[in-house]
Amino acid sequence: MSSALEALIKKLTGLLNVKSLVTLALTVAFIVQTCQGALNKDMMTIYSMVMTFYFVSQTGVSSGGGD
Repeated sequence: MSSALEALIKKLTGLLNVKSLVTLALTVAFIVQTCQGALNKDMMTIYSMVMTFYFVSQTGVSSGGGD
């Protein structure tokens, strides 16, 4: 049981980096603007660029970095 709790804490602390926090904040803003019907073209562009960067960099980390 304690090893599962330790693993959960380790995963949660891994989320606390700047890249993840920015991605989460932008996702919340995107969802709020979408629900309000106030989503504009600039937000769509910024969100898609950040998501692309985040998932490309995550793929690079999980596959060994490519260097």
